[in-house]
Amino acid sequence: MRSVSSQVVRPHLLSRNQSIAAVRTSCEHLQSARAASAHNARHGPALFASRRAQTARFASSNMPVKLVDSSTIQLGDSETLDTKAMAFAEECLKKVKAEGAAAVATYAARFGELKEGESAMVSKDEMKAAYESLDEGDRLCLDRVAARVKHFAETQRAAIRDAETDIPGGKAGHTVKPVEVAGCYAPGGRYPLPSSVIMTAATARAAGVDTVVVASPKPLPVTLAAAHVSGADHFLRIGGAHAIASLATGAFSGEGVPRADVICGPGNAWVTAAKACAVTHARVGIDMLAGPSEVLVLCDETCDPDMVAADMLAQAEHDVVARPIVVAFTSGQGGKKKAEQTIGSINKALDAQLAVLPTKAVATPACARGFAVACDSLEEAIRVSDAVAPEHLEVCCEGFQAIADRLNHYGGLFIGGLAAEVLGDYGIGPNHTLPTSGTARYTGGLCVMDFLRIRTWMRIDDKAASQVAVEDAVRLARIEGLEGHARAAEKRLLPAPPAKKQRV
Repeated sequence: MRSVSSQVVRPHLLSRNQSIAAVRTSCEHLQSARAASAHNARHGPALFASRRAQTARFASSNMPVKLVDSSTIQLGDSETLDTKAMAFAEECLKKVKAEGAAAVATYAARFGELKEGESAMVSKDEMKAAYESLDEGDRLCLDRVAARVKHFAETQRAAIRDAETDIPGGKAGHTVKPVEVAGCYAPGGRYPLPSSVIMTAATARAAGVDTVVVASPKPLPVTLAAAHVSGADHFLRIGGAHAIASLATGAFSGEGVPRADVICGPGNAWVTAAKACAVTHARVGIDMLAGPSEVLVLCDETCDPDMVAADMLAQAEHDVVARPIVVAFTSGQGGKKKAEQTIGSINKALDAQLAVLPTKAVATPACARGFAVACDSLEEAIRVSDAVAPEHLEVCCEGFQAIADRLNHYGGLFIGGLAAEVLGDYGIGPNHTLPTSGTARYTGGLCVMDFLRIRTWMRIDDKAASQVAVEDAVRLARIEGLEGHARAAEKRLLPAPPAKKQRV
């Protein structure tokens, strides 16, 4: 996941009331924890941080990731949304809802996204022209990545089908239908992220969404080209909370851009806060509230330390609050001591690679936020991994498939040393928009399901055959004290047969 903020909940599109309740709970928690949230906003997510400080085995400043004891890794650690960002997002949403595109233009000018009088809209012709302006190699790369992401998403969609079954007196089932409009956000901060455009927009299109809108600030030609190959209908060159507010309220409906039913995609603390507000105040669905990128590498002494280090740095360079983690065990003799030696080799490789990494100014502090755990056994390593429930989980050890089958909590699983997480980032197939901050314990990554609605139906064709269900409804309604329900059900009862006349 390409984002910079912290998160606690991931509302589900298919349970809108639960989504609103979950985000409201999160927002209410913020009001009672302002001091803690402000601290987190200044210092970044602190999952296990205090424990790491208390249990660090090595104090050397040359050690990229600290060694901590496995007993300190527990369930239940989470992050709060940034209080200041939430307050700003609420104000922004209210203003955009009231003033529309004019308010968006004011915010866009304030943040240097648009000049006075410049349109936020990018036409489909402009997206196509941006694609055609790229060199052939870049065009072919975007084509291939988009095709793989679409193929995987279409495979998911094909697995989700309408269903029908018998009920007393009739039939019942569900239908699977896409939402009408998807709003897809792609960050435009430290690095351009055309891959995020493809991951969101191509997946929405594969789900069957009628209208796909992409928003991203100061887009480069490659970002617009990514929107083109993904099949986007509209592109807004704006970002931050006001972009989310625009998608949620239909601020540009006068220019043909409809209000989104679902908003998806990663972003910073301001984007995350705006998505939370959009659920509660604009009644739109969202994919998740995403936090800083994280990777956990589960490995033994057979791993390639250089490869593990490279994969950790691939996530560390996303942001200073990203979190690279290694959990080591031994498949042979030596136990915890052997696992510590494996971690030492990985740290040595991290040092060497950081020294020549162009993004080391970002990756170094991210490594300092990461940690390593040396485990006595595979069972302990699995417990630690499941407790963290990482966004990305790499399995680099002997018997990797059998071990992967025993892991329960992760956003995306990368099995074996060849299955690099970076291949997931850049479109080998599965989506790279994944749950962070431990929320993989109850949800998965962005997929076609985020754009689909499963709606149930029932039909009664045989009144007589339905009577047992009708009678049960009458009885349960009166057990619950809901007489109106009982009487409504009674309207479906067959008339009582006339009493037989007794002979005198």
